[in-house]
Amino acid sequence: MIDAVRIPEDRLPVLLGKRGAVKRAIEKSTQTRIEVTDVVTIEGDDPLLALKAKDIVRAIGRGFTPGQARRLMDDNCMLHVVSLDGEGFRKRQRIFGRVIGNEGRARKRIEAETGAKICIRGKTISIIGTPDQLRPAEEAVGELLSGKTHSFAYAMMRKRKSGKSGPSL
Repeated sequence: MIDAVRIPEDRLPVLLGKRGAVKRAIEKSTQTRIEVTDVVTIEGDDPLLALKAKDIVRAIGRGFTPGQARRLMDDNCMLHVVSLDGEGFRKRQRIFGRVIGNEGRARKRIEAETGAKICIRGKTISIIGTPDQLRPAEEAVGELLSGKTHSFAYAMMRKRKSGKSGPSL
């Protein structure tokens, strides 16, 4: 299986790592071959491992550290990317500010309460976590995106985390 991924040029050094260490570690753990040119080409015999390598590369491209992205090797861990491409610059900045919160408190609180990791880069909000971590984190981010207050978003997140039903993303 061969697949290609585009990541921002400034994230290529992070993907490569010092002397290619990050790229080699991804190749070793996923049994793939990764070629970095203007696009990142991933080739592997096992389609599942090649898809994991693709998700790891995408996560690094979305701003996650290689260590955070490696969580995607876990079969239960997933990457969820919310694109705000259709929104204007000012609205996007306002939304990102709401998700980040004052001095990063909203993002940190969502991460601490759910165990998921959130990264905001370009025109996207990305979340890495297991399904049990993703659902409440997506819930909180979704509520903030729709303009709800932080306290309401946190309450919905806690309901989702505790297994009680609430509105979904």
